[in-house]
Amino acid sequence: MSSSKVLRLSKLSLITSLILSGHAFAKNDKSEQQIEKIAVYGQHHKNYITEEAQSATKLGLTIKETPQSISVVSRALMDDFSLDDINAVLESTPGVTVEQIETDRTYFKARGFDITNFQVNGLGIPQSSGSIQGSLDTSIYDRVEIVRGANGLMTGTGNPSATVNMVLKKPTYTTQANASVSYGSWNKKRLDLDVSTPINEEHAVRAVFTKQKADSYLDRYETDKTVIYLAYEGKLTDNTLLSVNYVNQQKDADSPLWGALPLYYTDGTPTDYDESTSTAADWSYWDNSAEQVYVTLEQNLSATWVAKARYAHVENEQDSELFYVYGTPDKDTELGLTGYASRYDYSDKHDLFDLYASGKFDLFGQEHDLSLGVSQAKMDYTEQSLYDYTTGNGFPAMPSLKTWDGVIPQATLTDSVNGSNITNEQKSAYISTRIKLSEPLSLLAGVRYTDWKTTGTAYGVAQTQSDSQLIPYIGTVYDFNESLSAYASYTETFVPQKELDINANQLAPITGKSSELGVKAQLLDEQVFVTLAYFDTKQDGLAIAIPNSLPDDTRYYAADGINSNGFEVELSGKFTDDLSASISFSNLSIDGDDTVKDYTPENQLKVAAIYQVPFIDGLSFGANYRWQDSTSRVQVKDTNKIASVTTKQNAYGLLDLMATYKLSENIGVTFNINNTTGEKYLHSLYWAQGYYGAPRNYALSVNWQL
Repeated sequence: MSSSKVLRLSKLSLITSLILSGHAFAKNDKSEQQIEKIAVYGQHHKNYITEEAQSATKLGLTIKETPQSISVVSRALMDDFSLDDINAVLESTPGVTVEQIETDRTYFKARGFDITNFQVNGLGIPQSSGSIQGSLDTSIYDRVEIVRGANGLMTGTGNPSATVNMVLKKPTYTTQANASVSYGSWNKKRLDLDVSTPINEEHAVRAVFTKQKADSYLDRYETDKTVIYLAYEGKLTDNTLLSVNYVNQQKDADSPLWGALPLYYTDGTPTDYDESTSTAADWSYWDNSAEQVYVTLEQNLSATWVAKARYAHVENEQDSELFYVYGTPDKDTELGLTGYASRYDYSDKHDLFDLYASGKFDLFGQEHDLSLGVSQAKMDYTEQSLYDYTTGNGFPAMPSLKTWDGVIPQATLTDSVNGSNITNEQKSAYISTRIKLSEPLSLLAGVRYTDWKTTGTAYGVAQTQSDSQLIPYIGTVYDFNESLSAYASYTETFVPQKELDINANQLAPITGKSSELGVKAQLLDEQVFVTLAYFDTKQDGLAIAIPNSLPDDTRYYAADGINSNGFEVELSGKFTDDLSASISFSNLSIDGDDTVKDYTPENQLKVAAIYQVPFIDGLSFGANYRWQDSTSRVQVKDTNKIASVTTKQNAYGLLDLMATYKLSENIGVTFNINNTTGEKYLHSLYWAQGYYGAPRNYALSVNWQL
């Protein structure tokens, strides 16, 4: 057994022993039965939206008191519409675009920029790239919070796109247990188990297990996913709370897409393949694993002050042998494509530490808020690429994709060892405050100093960078009354980049400015929350892929500047006793990079709703609809730099429907239909290639809870 596996098992054994030292497992949190919490974060409307959000500031403010747009995808919405991974969650989030470029690699965008800020339980995970490999299963999360716009105070670095905070399920102080078994199209089988129990009045544990195996609408593609989650929470003293969380996610994929389908023929006309068409070889695979440990210690310093120390250790690994297809086929013969085999291995390790204190103080007859702290992160990653230049199987001529069955001689991937070995270190210090200038008027201000250092080599070129930035943040909120407020905010951005230019040198950091104006209101006896926001953002130095770069050796250039502006409207909550919904519309205008402007939808509409049938107890119907307008990508320009070949994706909408019926107090059945109208569409034009989304599909699940 390898040393890395021994290390993993030892960690798992340690945390399992800690958690299983109590009694049996158990159920959902009821706030009146929990231990008294040291810090309580802002409340929000119920139903499809959670009552809490903790990812915008560390000042303990409500969403209404925070001068930024915040959306929360609740556990209820994830359960109703089987939003089983983070891709599905963000597809339902206002203003977010999911750029699924391959089966096992996805980029996310908001307000025209890649989302690079991801958090778990409010702890920022520094990232220099927005792509997620494999998929992040949502069975372990209580909710997902999305703060749109720049969020430098919480994350240190990042694009002015959005911050995605995945809040882990917590142990509960009443016993609970629930299970779900589902079966769907393409032999998709899924099992979810979630048990939690108090050990005694001051200690509780929780465990979640998920297993999913599925074929696919894509030829040859199969996945096998396993998720293990263990959590402990306990009072060490009357004023000290300890929590420990362990996450292990493994996704193995056979015959995954690396790259995607060619989108035009040599005569410039668009290709039109079956939705099931795949370029993957029958021997290819892409396995992704993630292991995470989170430790949090909260100390109640007084009635209004709390100190929190947090540590996280995160490891990600990729192991793959992949097959890419490039070129432009002839329309009559379908020939002209070439295969390209590569082995790619990747691993990274993150050690993160954050220490801060927050609380209240009195001055000039008003109560104010203050938070200050320091954070440190060390991130090591290595990657290696291997090819086959000797056997003739590394770059084979391809048959027609319309008849290809994936059978091709396996390449001997041992040539041209190349890759990267990089260490990034980030240190930050920050302070923020909310000053009540008067009863209705608040001023929020803060500053974060971030120092980022990079050392190592990438594809034979030394990478040495040392960057630092002072990031200011200022905002104001004016309460017209208890239900209506207006806000404004401004911040600057700073993003180190790991992308390499044509000479394999690391690009300089991205810098930018972001501002936002908005109105927030609570209507219908505060059961419905409304947000209207206008934003304007400018960035310089953004990495843009050089056309025709190959996917394992992509080179980039720094764009002169991208400016995005637009507005977002969101309504969510309980509209009637029987109807709960989340409705949003977003508009976006981009200047400075025509490619980004073309492949990013200008308008998006998203609606999720559930209706409880009043005259049939236990019966509910729901709909989840996502619409975006047309997008395009210029593929070829003539000698005068005028587009001669352009791929277009017309505007389209996807409608998912669900029905659930409670057979008894403990057992329910849910039926889901996804892409009900059978829409055929390309997942993304983020790259010059693309592939089709899933056609109409079904799932039936049986749910039990104690």
